[in-house]
Amino acid sequence: MKNHYDVLIVGGGPGGALAAKTVAENGLSVCIVEKRPAIGVPVRCAEGIGEDLLHEFLEVDPKWISAKMESAKIVSPDGSEIKLTPKMAGSEVGYVLDRKVFDRDLVRQAANAGAEVYVKARVSDAIIQDGIVKGARIEYMGDTADVTAEVVIAADGVESKFARWCGIDTTVPMREIETCAQYIMTDIDIDPHETVFYVGNNISPEGYAWIFPKGDRMANVGIGISGKMSGDGHRARDYLDKFVETTFPKGKKIELILGGVSTCRPLKCTVADGLIIIGDAARVSDPITGGGIYNAMYTGRLAGEVASECIKKKNCSRAALMKYDTMWRNSKMGRALERNYHLKELFITLDDKKLNAILNSVKSINMAKFNTMTLISELIKHNPKAMLIKELAALKKLID
Repeated sequence: MKNHYDVLIVGGGPGGALAAKTVAENGLSVCIVEKRPAIGVPVRCAEGIGEDLLHEFLEVDPKWISAKMESAKIVSPDGSEIKLTPKMAGSEVGYVLDRKVFDRDLVRQAANAGAEVYVKARVSDAIIQDGIVKGARIEYMGDTADVTAEVVIAADGVESKFARWCGIDTTVPMREIETCAQYIMTDIDIDPHETVFYVGNNISPEGYAWIFPKGDRMANVGIGISGKMSGDGHRARDYLDKFVETTFPKGKKIELILGGVSTCRPLKCTVADGLIIIGDAARVSDPITGGGIYNAMYTGRLAGEVASECIKKKNCSRAALMKYDTMWRNSKMGRALERNYHLKELFITLDDKKLNAILNSVKSINMAKFNTMTLISELIKHNPKAMLIKELAALKKLID
């Protein structure tokens, strides 16, 4: 590991990998440091991403794909079902990835482009001089070294510490942390080409349960609940065990994954002097689904482009790097995050009776015309008293 790079990236997930590859392809020196001993583990993700979204960045390698989805299904609290095509269901259908293979391949591509990669390299502090982020203190192979950079990209996920060390307020309110538990299950009776979502406060309060197939008779089966609803005897895993016992009583659990995802708004600002924050560290996971693979890759690539441009111009100030923050907020992704935040705030107010009414009403609509505005109209019709004026006004403004 050298003492200085043009760009230092903290975290080796999809966002960090795309950032590193982009910087390397711009002819600059770049280093990824990943605290875990292997890229891609542990998997803390349902692993779904839309087909079109993935093709936006890469030529897809079949070995990344556990299963290809052709539809999605939403199951309401009363057990009734709504089927959606991939176009209607958005980013949660298309592909279910094998993240262990996918993440490693993205980092391999970054390395082949010229990036240096170090695993089991733990960042223990930020290096700040005169208020400017200058690098990181890194523990590696029993030694501790200060590594400087023109720009540091914080890609260290929902538990991100680096941005906080740089003086950024990364606090997520407990009510806006989705605590999650997931089993990889086998020997279960599923449609191998359909993702399934269960909603209802008895199943997953202020969250949802999911089944993401990973091949014939195998799937990620998980539940996410609001952090404020979690406690002794009613944590995400307790709800998951109850769900699995009812849904797949004879299924076999071969892996347990625990974690969390933010469902809040993104950070107020995702840059500082010498610093760019991306992916879950920037709180850009989808507030409704918790999905974050695409958003991490989008912000990672954009961060790499802006950092490279600013370094070549010898100006890595907050003002110069602000181009990154402005561009992602004004992008289709950024607009969707704001819209979905307001939708999430409405959905968590619904009891099961209202959820049933809305979802059963949606079933009667011509699904070829189903879109976000259709869903909002149903929310207003069935829940007018709970519809906050500011949320309604914001949604009307944000709908494409």
